[in-house]
Amino acid sequence: MKAILLIEDNPDDERLAVRAIQERVAESRIVVARDGAEAVDQLENEGDQFDLVLLDLKLPKISGLDVLRRLRGAPATAQMPVIVLTSSNEGSDLASARALGADLYVQKAVDLDSFRRSIDTILDRWLSGTPVASDSR
Repeated sequence: MKAILLIEDNPDDERLAVRAIQERVAESRIVVARDGAEAVDQLENEGDQFDLVLLDLKLPKISGLDVLRRLRGAPATAQMPVIVLTSSNEGSDLASARALGADLYVQKAVDLDSFRRSIDTILDRWLSGTPVASDSR
Protein backbone atom coordinates (compact mmCIF):
# COMPACT_ATOMS: atom_id res chain seq x y z
CA MET A 1 0.00 0.00 0.00
CA LYS A 2 1.35 3.43 -0.96
CA ALA A 3 1.14 6.29 1.54
CA ILE A 4 0.74 9.80 0.14
CA LEU A 5 0.74 13.05 2.05
CA LEU A 6 -1.31 15.71 0.28
CA ILE A 7 -0.65 19.20 1.63
CA GLU A 8 -3.43 21.38 0.21
CA ASP A 9 -5.54 24.17 1.67
CA ASN A 10 -8.04 24.52 -1.19
CA PRO A 11 -10.98 22.13 -0.56
CA ASP A 12 -11.80 21.84 -4.28
CA ASP A 13 -8.23 20.97 -5.23
CA GLU A 14 -8.07 18.55 -2.31
CA ARG A 15 -11.19 16.71 -3.49
CA LEU A 16 -9.91 16.53 -7.07
CA ALA A 17 -6.48 15.27 -6.02
CA VAL A 18 -7.86 12.67 -3.60
CA ARG A 19 -10.31 11.38 -6.20
CA ALA A 20 -7.61 11.20 -8.88
CA ILE A 21 -5.22 9.38 -6.53
CA GLN A 22 -7.88 6.90 -5.39
CA GLU A 23 -8.81 6.11 -8.99
CA ARG A 24 -5.18 5.63 -10.00
CA VAL A 25 -3.76 3.89 -6.91
CA ALA A 26 -6.53 1.78 -5.39
CA GLU A 27 -4.26 0.49 -2.63
CA SER A 28 -3.31 3.84 -1.13
CA ARG A 29 -3.45 5.71 2.13
CA ILE A 30 -3.95 9.41 1.59
CA VAL A 31 -3.30 11.76 4.48
CA VAL A 32 -4.35 15.38 4.00
CA ALA A 33 -2.80 18.35 5.76
CA ARG A 34 -4.72 21.58 5.17
CA ASP A 35 -2.07 24.07 6.25
CA GLY A 36 1.67 24.21 6.76
CA ALA A 37 1.53 23.68 10.53
CA GLU A 38 -0.61 20.56 10.11
CA ALA A 39 1.86 19.30 7.50
CA VAL A 40 4.84 19.82 9.80
CA ASP A 41 3.04 18.00 12.63
CA GLN A 42 2.16 15.11 10.32
CA LEU A 43 5.73 14.86 9.05
CA GLU A 44 7.18 14.95 12.57
CA ASN A 45 4.85 12.14 13.66
CA GLU A 46 5.05 9.79 10.68
CA GLY A 47 7.13 11.44 7.96
CA ASP A 48 9.22 8.37 7.29
CA GLN A 49 6.10 6.40 6.36
CA PHE A 50 5.14 8.39 3.25
CA ASP A 51 6.05 7.28 -0.25
CA LEU A 52 5.24 10.67 -1.80
CA VAL A 53 4.40 14.22 -0.76
CA LEU A 54 2.25 16.50 -2.92
CA LEU A 55 2.88 20.03 -1.66
CA ASP A 56 1.04 23.26 -2.38
CA LEU A 57 3.16 26.38 -1.85
CA LYS A 58 0.60 28.98 -0.82
CA LEU A 59 -0.44 27.61 2.56
CA PRO A 60 -1.73 29.25 5.74
CA LYS A 61 0.33 29.24 8.97
CA ILE A 62 3.58 27.90 7.48
CA SER A 63 4.39 28.37 3.79
CA GLY A 64 4.93 25.43 1.47
CA LEU A 65 8.54 26.55 0.95
CA ASP A 66 9.13 26.41 4.71
CA VAL A 67 7.54 22.95 4.84
CA LEU A 68 9.88 21.86 2.04
CA ARG A 69 12.86 23.34 3.88
CA ARG A 70 11.94 21.31 6.99
CA LEU A 71 11.39 18.15 4.94
CA ARG A 72 14.83 18.37 3.40
CA GLY A 73 16.44 19.25 6.74
CA ALA A 74 15.19 16.19 8.61
CA PRO A 75 17.08 12.90 8.09
CA ALA A 76 13.86 10.84 8.02
CA THR A 77 12.37 12.85 5.13
CA ALA A 78 15.40 14.29 3.35
CA GLN A 79 15.18 11.82 0.44
CA MET A 80 11.39 11.56 0.27
CA PRO A 81 9.94 12.47 -3.15
CA VAL A 82 8.30 15.89 -2.91
CA ILE A 83 6.23 17.18 -5.79
CA VAL A 84 5.24 20.82 -5.64
CA LEU A 85 1.70 21.03 -7.02
CA THR A 86 0.71 24.68 -6.98
CA SER A 87 -1.22 27.35 -8.80
CA SER A 88 1.76 29.69 -8.55
CA ASN A 89 3.44 30.58 -11.81
CA GLU A 90 5.94 32.92 -10.17
CA GLY A 91 9.50 32.29 -11.31
CA SER A 92 10.78 32.97 -7.80
CA ASP A 93 8.61 30.14 -6.41
CA LEU A 94 9.98 27.73 -9.00
CA ALA A 95 13.56 28.79 -8.29
CA SER A 96 13.07 28.55 -4.52
CA ALA A 97 11.40 25.14 -4.75
CA ARG A 98 14.25 23.82 -6.88
CA ALA A 99 16.89 25.31 -4.57
CA LEU A 100 15.20 23.67 -1.57
CA GLY A 101 15.18 20.26 -3.25
CA ALA A 102 11.72 19.77 -4.74
CA ASP A 103 11.79 16.79 -7.06
CA LEU A 104 9.25 18.26 -9.45
CA TYR A 105 7.31 21.52 -9.82
CA VAL A 106 3.89 21.20 -11.43
CA GLN A 107 1.60 24.14 -11.99
CA LYS A 108 -1.99 23.12 -11.28
CA ALA A 109 -4.18 22.85 -14.33
CA VAL A 110 -7.38 24.85 -14.30
CA ASP A 111 -9.62 22.24 -15.91
CA LEU A 112 -10.52 18.89 -14.40
CA ASP A 113 -9.15 16.68 -17.19
CA SER A 114 -5.75 18.38 -17.24
CA PHE A 115 -5.55 18.31 -13.45
CA ARG A 116 -6.33 14.59 -13.47
CA ARG A 117 -3.70 13.94 -16.16
CA SER A 118 -1.12 15.81 -14.07
CA ILE A 119 -1.90 13.63 -11.05
CA ASP A 120 -1.78 10.48 -13.21
CA THR A 121 1.63 11.44 -14.60
CA ILE A 122 3.01 12.20 -11.14
CA LEU A 123 1.75 8.91 -9.71
CA ASP A 124 2.94 6.84 -12.67
CA ARG A 125 6.43 8.27 -12.55
CA TRP A 126 6.99 8.66 -8.82
CA LEU A 127 5.26 5.64 -7.38
CA SER A 128 6.43 3.25 -10.08
CA GLY A 129 10.07 3.85 -9.17
CA THR A 130 10.98 5.65 -12.40
CA PRO A 131 10.92 9.35 -11.56
CA VAL A 132 11.36 12.06 -14.15
CA ALA A 133 14.43 14.27 -13.91
CA SER A 134 12.86 17.44 -15.31
CA ASP A 135 9.90 19.48 -14.18
CA SER A 136 6.70 19.87 -16.17
CA ARG A 137 6.66 23.63 -16.21
